[in-house]
Amino acid sequence: MSYTPHDFGRELAPGDEPLDDTGVAHGLRGYLVGLVLAIGLTVASFYVAHSGLVWAPAVATALIVLAIAQMGVHLVFFLHVTTGPDNTNNVLALAYGVLIVFLVLAGSLWIMAHLNHTMPPMGAMMQMQR
Repeated sequence: MSYTPHDFGRELAPGDEPLDDTGVAHGLRGYLVGLVLAIGLTVASFYVAHSGLVWAPAVATALIVLAIAQMGVHLVFFLHVTTGPDNTNNVLALAYGVLIVFLVLAGSLWIMAHLNHTMPPMGAMMQMQR
């Protein structure tokens, strides 16, 4: 016999869909909520970037925060990555993906920093081209 989260008196996590026969409309509601949140965060990002609402040096930080929120909305509402006991593999796959992205970013920044130090000055580069 299979149990649903409602059998134990607790609610589903946002983006988590029940496995019973509640119909398409119930599953569609989660996607529509995610779509509205994603569109709202996208509009907020453009508004923050193009208005004087946020102090100019803090615009990058505000955009990073909105981007992280956007990733969270996509993970929960569209990819259905939650912290439920049946989603352990999804969370591990997400952690592995984050590790790979971090390694690629860190490696790229390290290469660019060292490339900047080992390149000859512009004058020497111009003489090499002649």
